[in-house]
Amino acid sequence: MDDDKYMQVAIEEAKIAASMGEIPVGAVVVVGDNIVSTGYNRREMLNNSLAHAEIVAINSACNKLSSWRLLNSTIYVTLEPCAMCAGAIINSRIEKVVFGAHDPKAGSFGSLVNLSELSYNHRPQIISGVCEKECGKLLSSFFKELRKKKKSL
Repeated sequence: MDDDKYMQVAIEEAKIAASMGEIPVGAVVVVGDNIVSTGYNRREMLNNSLAHAEIVAINSACNKLSSWRLLNSTIYVTLEPCAMCAGAIINSRIEKVVFGAHDPKAGSFGSLVNLSELSYNHRPQIISGVCEKECGKLLSSFFKELRKKKKSL
């Protein structure tokens, strides 16, 4: 299945983030069968609250396609997008969102709220739980290690 294939690319991006001490979230923008852009969390590295994986990938896709409208595209994300990223997805006209792990604290495509159900001028299709266990394990392992490090300080 293509969703699993592209989610694996997002997982690799998340692993890059983790190796840099960032929360392991990765994103991939796909049009047709082509990966247009990838991204991973860079908030700590850039000291920028906007540098979520989805925003990085969307920004890169817009630049590569020379358009703010990412029509006929799908974004694959290892963690359910937050409100900021959900808004960026809606505003960039991404057709489909495929995410792995649910985010009960900030997820805005079903967990906490579902922005795709509101009367915006665009409503992306949402598919959740793709490679959910693998995506969730990346996050839980990262935070477990972070807690260990804090205890040893």
